Amino acid sequence: METYAYRVEQGGERLDRWLTQVHPQVSRSRWQKLISQGQIRCNQQVCTDKNYTVQAGDEIHVTLPDPEPLDLVPHALDLQILFEDEYLLVVNKPAGLVVHPSAGHPQDTLVNALLAKKISLSGINGSLRPGIVHRLDKDTTGALVIAKTDQAHQSLQSQIQAKTARRQYLGIVIGRPQQPQGRIETYVGRHPVDRQKMAVRDPGQGRLAITHWRIREALGPFTLMEFDLETGRTHQIRVHCAHAGWPILGDPVYGSSRASPVKLSGQLLHAWKLSLDHPHSGERYTWTAPLPDPWLRLLKRLGSSWSVTNS
Repeated sequence: METYAYRVEQGGERLDRWLTQVHPQVSRSRWQKLISQGQIRCNQQVCTDKNYTVQAGDEIHVTLPDPEPLDLVPHALDLQILFEDEYLLVVNKPAGLVVHPSAGHPQDTLVNALLAKKISLSGINGSLRPGIVHRLDKDTTGALVIAKTDQAHQSLQSQIQAKTARRQYLGIVIGRPQQPQGRIETYVGRHPVDRQKMAVRDPGQGRLAITHWRIREALGPFTLMEFDLETGRTHQIRVHCAHAGWPILGDPVYGSSRASPVKLSGQLLHAWKLSLDHPHSGERYTWTAPLPDPWLRLLKRLGSSWSVTNS
């Protein structure tokens, strides 16, 4: 169990948002849970209202319980390991694999596969998300880092928050941007009607989302593009591409009805490169995740100059 004490310097922020800012290694959703559990005290009084607006001079005391024991069932899967040491693990996530258990996917997830490897995982994100620092959508492939220790988790999450960790994606879109490169900046939040989707929203209805992009190769009716995330909102690249008028090929949620020349299991979005500072040594690492076979088959069919050596 860990305890922390803070004094609010500048008020006006909602309690859960303020806690996320001063202690970013804990997710906002977990802060909300800790508030509801009575783990936060404000001016010596238990505060269970996440909507409380902190005031300058408030004394906030936080209790972080020890991680809950894992009760998930290990499930062995063949994972492609890009890097592993005693502090972290980098995998090339395949399409169709959910990162962590949820109501619709209680067992066959990346977390279950990690448990089957019998390795230690950080407990900062609770019992259902051990080691998970960031996530990829079910059908998005590519490089994903997992923390083995709490110290590594805190370092990696802080790098993502500070934007010193760089995440580069490849995507094949339908259509072609008019410029060779650009920047998309919008606010992204829950769709006002379909709560399973995200959408571009007005400033007060979503969070700032920034995606940098450039064209890698024109492929007839499609375009191979590179994306560099400045922020990491849910479905960010997929929403931004659809909003710009060139949706990701194969995207069942935000895409179009245009068929792919080869059979696809989901959107063609791949976390291509991941760069970050090692949480223990401080050395800068960059990992490149090889493209999945459906990508290579499609690129070959389209006459792409992309080769296996590029990936």
